[in-house]
Amino acid sequence: MVGTSHPGNIGSAARAIKTMGFHELVLVSPKTTNLHQHPDAIALASGAIDILENIIVVDSLEKALAPITLSYALTARDRDMGPPVMDIRQAAQESAQHLHQSIENKIAIILGPERIGLDNQQISLCHRICHIPANPAYSSLNVAQALQLSAWELRYAFTQSQSTSPIDKTIHYAPQEKVEALIQHWQQALIHIDFLNPTHPKKLMPRMRYWFNRSQLTQEETDMMRGVCTQILKMKKDSS
Repeated sequence: MVGTSHPGNIGSAARAIKTMGFHELVLVSPKTTNLHQHPDAIALASGAIDILENIIVVDSLEKALAPITLSYALTARDRDMGPPVMDIRQAAQESAQHLHQSIENKIAIILGPERIGLDNQQISLCHRICHIPANPAYSSLNVAQALQLSAWELRYAFTQSQSTSPIDKTIHYAPQEKVEALIQHWQQALIHIDFLNPTHPKKLMPRMRYWFNRSQLTQEETDMMRGVCTQILKMKKDSS
């Protein structure tokens, strides 16, 4: 949850995820701290105090996403450019398959501030955009309500996936911190060969980010691509 203002919403979110069997709630720059002591959060958590007591607080979305291998930006807004878009049920089914492929894989649902939601820069850090197909004439959901619906869809998809046979091939996807490091390395390499002008980058790197995230790179693939970047950076620039 990014930039959440109201302690009551965080308490409700704690209750929402606990009822669906989840336990990790991460807050990015919340407006209130020490939520396990806040009366509004405690009241609306309704017994999910253990979730409040173990909340992880970080100061940037990048830090929150660092260990994540598949992330979903939950938003009701249409975007002209960005990650692939799907509804929450499709996201839940994809998540179940993703986690089924390796115990090292880790997913996250990202929700923005109550009033304005996630901005474009925050969405660009995620692998997917997902939405809840509500009434198009009035699609406004409270952030905790949206999380409750998402948590239920995830739980249902995970329950259904447990009855399927294990996948033969284990796939270790790259956590976001490795993808971010690759993007920075790739940018250095593109500047080195004069493909990217750092003073006028236009939209090249955002498009690269969307490409990398959409591709769902494995750890092996990120290591290989960083090796290519290293070799490019060793090349001498054309002096002509």
